[in-house]
Amino acid sequence: MNLFDKISEDIKKAMLAREKVRLEALRGVKKEFLEAKTAKGANGELTDETATKIMVKMVKQRKESAKIYEENNRPELAANELEEAAVIEEYLPKQLSPEELEAELKAIIAETGATGPKEMGKVMGVATKRLAGRAEGKLISAKVKELLA
Repeated sequence: MNLFDKISEDIKKAMLAREKVRLEALRGVKKEFLEAKTAKGANGELTDETATKIMVKMVKQRKESAKIYEENNRPELAANELEEAAVIEEYLPKQLSPEELEAELKAIIAETGATGPKEMGKVMGVATKRLAGRAEGKLISAKVKELLA
């Protein structure tokens, strides 16, 4: 079962269980999936890889919104955003631990033959593709910088 079908099934389950936050989060995900499916050049198909990228973006947006709400003394809205982010994260691949991330990046650096900070772009190109959905771009970038320094 692909991610699109799984989300659709879980929307039905959330409706029956009357889980408001989960239902809203999953409906948002399905809306994004449908937009991606019907976008120009998408052929009406949605790969799990594309779906994962969409969900990573959605989690990031929710967390940024929560931060803004916190800064503006709206903790109830921030809490809602964080709850929705947590629901979406359930469908993402397991995030890499700092140790696993470092090991993966060391392997990528060795593979690309990068020796210094000037070759960061070469490493980042490979790392962002290979670690998509399993680590945040900011974390990858910071760790690559540290390892190449």
